[in-house]
Amino acid sequence: MNPLLDQPFSTPFQTPPFSKFSTADFKPAIEKAIEEAKEEIKAIVDNTASPSFENTIEALTLSGEKLDRITSIFFNLNSAETNKEIQKTAQEVSPLLSEFSNDIVLNENLFSRIKSVYDHKESFNLNEEQQELLRKTFRRFTRNGANLSEEDKTTLREIDKKLSKLSLQFGENVLAETNDYQLHITNQADLAGLPDYAMDMAQQEAEKRGLEGWVFTLHMPSYLAFQKFADQRELREKLYKASGAKAFQDNERNNENIIKEIVSLRYQRAQLLGYKTHADFVLEERMAKSPQKVLDFLNDLLEQSIEFAKKDIQSLAEYAEKTDGIKELMPWDHAYYAEKVKKEQFDLSDEELKPYFELNAVLQGAFSIAQKLYDISFVPNQQIETYHPDVKVFEVKDSTNETIGIFYTDFFPREGKRAGAWMTNYRNGSKMNGVHKIPQISIVCNFTQPTKDKPSLLTFNELTTLFHEFGHALHGLLANTQYEALAGTQVSWDFVELPSQFMENYCYEPEALALFAKHYETGEVIPQALIDKIIAAAQFLEGYQMSRQISFGKLDMAWHAVEISDIEDVDAYEIKAFEGTQVYPKVEGTNMSTAFSHIFQGGYSSGYYSYKWAEVLDADAFDYFKQNGIFDKATANKFKTLLTSGGTVDPMVLYKNFRGREPQQDALLKRVGIKS
Repeated sequence: MNPLLDQPFSTPFQTPPFSKFSTADFKPAIEKAIEEAKEEIKAIVDNTASPSFENTIEALTLSGEKLDRITSIFFNLNSAETNKEIQKTAQEVSPLLSEFSNDIVLNENLFSRIKSVYDHKESFNLNEEQQELLRKTFRRFTRNGANLSEEDKTTLREIDKKLSKLSLQFGENVLAETNDYQLHITNQADLAGLPDYAMDMAQQEAEKRGLEGWVFTLHMPSYLAFQKFADQRELREKLYKASGAKAFQDNERNNENIIKEIVSLRYQRAQLLGYKTHADFVLEERMAKSPQKVLDFLNDLLEQSIEFAKKDIQSLAEYAEKTDGIKELMPWDHAYYAEKVKKEQFDLSDEELKPYFELNAVLQGAFSIAQKLYDISFVPNQQIETYHPDVKVFEVKDSTNETIGIFYTDFFPREGKRAGAWMTNYRNGSKMNGVHKIPQISIVCNFTQPTKDKPSLLTFNELTTLFHEFGHALHGLLANTQYEALAGTQVSWDFVELPSQFMENYCYEPEALALFAKHYETGEVIPQALIDKIIAAAQFLEGYQMSRQISFGKLDMAWHAVEISDIEDVDAYEIKAFEGTQVYPKVEGTNMSTAFSHIFQGGYSSGYYSYKWAEVLDADAFDYFKQNGIFDKATANKFKTLLTSGGTVDPMVLYKNFRGREPQQDALLKRVGIKS
């Protein structure tokens, strides 16, 4: 029997038995699971009893569980441990999954039963969570074509098939471009300025590739180290341009036509469903509600930050000219001179901080903070299988020592892993009919690897990234809902970043840092003087950072919130979208959109603004903690309720229940130094 179909898995906590299956098992397992799920749907449709919440809505949400498990494993591997065979399988199964999804939402008889329950909901005595599941189920069908004609349903199916394949191809192209590039250095003089860890890492990369000397890549730990510290400006420029040219070159991996096709299909899909644009369709179910509100939000923040951004870059430009005679500051100079000015202005550098942020100690610190806030603990479990030796597993236990979740960590870059950092799941939590299916949550990152001589020491940015993803993980691990479909991060996309960005605040708090920020050699707790510098430097270049994030949000909206006509030139369109937000000159041969995986491969289309939106929420929320104490139990209990509720309650209601009012921008603007 196919091991993927032998469910529930006979493993600790029903975790995936990675060693038992191979890539070849996935396609037949997915095909079989689709057939089984179709039978479950047929049983709902053929039920002769009157439609009820239990025999229709609940039965639907519980259907396809085996398929969900298999696909979660498969697509997680496609992101974190992919290869040509997995990518080929992804291209083959994605249209099948898209078609099956459409088979459900376009099933007239099934929708008829759902509509009957929805129309008679007052007679079913539903609790709050059941009401929300009913509302979301009904909206899922109406928003995805249940009311379309047969001809339009066929068109919708074709669009969704094409989109699923194009999205995969976009990501594969970006990953291939990232993996293939190398900056091979054989002259040691070209390494001037680089710290030992960066040279060690580059030497190991060269050895791995069978080369002499040093190799730098487009993977973030390698790329950022070079951009921050390498004195050779020409080589920084070369690496920057290589990164900016990903999937924008004249080869088979160029993503320009893929972008045009994706945005055109998304626009057609929205029109077919009765929406003006793709953004109108997406935002209807978000806190923001409309493209205009998003644009007003972004433009308001831009207006308040752009002058600060210009001053930030002007100060760097003056420093670069004074110290090195640089006449025009360029993007490949940014990280280099920012590091130097930060060191000079605040007497602070990543190299000074890194010894205090040893990866394992940081992770234990994150665990300690979660324990103080939410009364949970993390216990290593080496019996649970993983897909790679780098992956570690922890049981998450509550105050009664009951296991409430499984937590995977995967921290280092490798060829089969896409860039960036993310939280994902192998199963969301649920509590149905007295059975507690505990969540299985993973965070995947690309941090600086240990070398022969040193453990993994994190930059401050990597530290906040770990806490960010851990915040997402807590959202999933603390789930306390009846239904998996409403658990953890199954919330509005412009609300989902609140728990993650909220956790980043603890990286600046002396009381929290004292728990884990200890020198990896001496055990000395990070000195207060360094913490003071971290806090003082927190506002450094924040005007620039804010305008940069806003520019990405505006680019996303430019692709998705307008009536799409024929776009001839992706680069020219991007330049226009960036107008008013850019503080550096345009670099020919580089393009953001062609590697903008968040919106063309991930789930952030029409949603990139949510990072800034959630920053307003997180600053306002943490300000409340600061007023009461960053580990105050009563405040933490209220925030824990927000986390455990998942998508069972409207996010604005959840926030107001926690804070006592709607969020306000002041705390964020003060935090970044734009308001006093």
